[in-house]
Amino acid sequence: MKSGKQRRQEIKAKRTAQKDLARAAHRLELEALAKQDEIARIMACGGQRVDCCALVNSNNMGIPDFVERGYYIDIPFTCKDCGKREVWSASQQKWWYEVAKGRVWTTARRCRPCRQRERERREIARQTHLEGLAHKQAMRETEGL
Repeated sequence: MKSGKQRRQEIKAKRTAQKDLARAAHRLELEALAKQDEIARIMACGGQRVDCCALVNSNNMGIPDFVERGYYIDIPFTCKDCGKREVWSASQQKWWYEVAKGRVWTTARRCRPCRQRERERREIARQTHLEGLAHKQAMRETEGL
């Protein structure tokens, strides 16, 4: 049999535990509301929600920041060719990852004019390579005759 003092201590400990649980639940509710407010504010500023089903499956162990966050945000970057400061917008990221099916660990590195120049440079290099192969094939055929 317990004394009155022991019983009071048990009751007090039980009430304290209940209050702690209630405080923790309230804190979680407030954090969830704050996160919803933050998401709403970001969406109003041009943020875009992530559709995880539309992303390309990567076999990496990690999760990209935008997936954890649940939305895309504008990301500033410096063009690696011309050094110009640019912003990779949330809508551009959404298109790249979800529509064009780009890999989730890639980011923008070049501004639009530099990307176009790089595409043209690669196309010219490809044409030069194919012309060289055709010339080489023609030389083999003339030597073989």
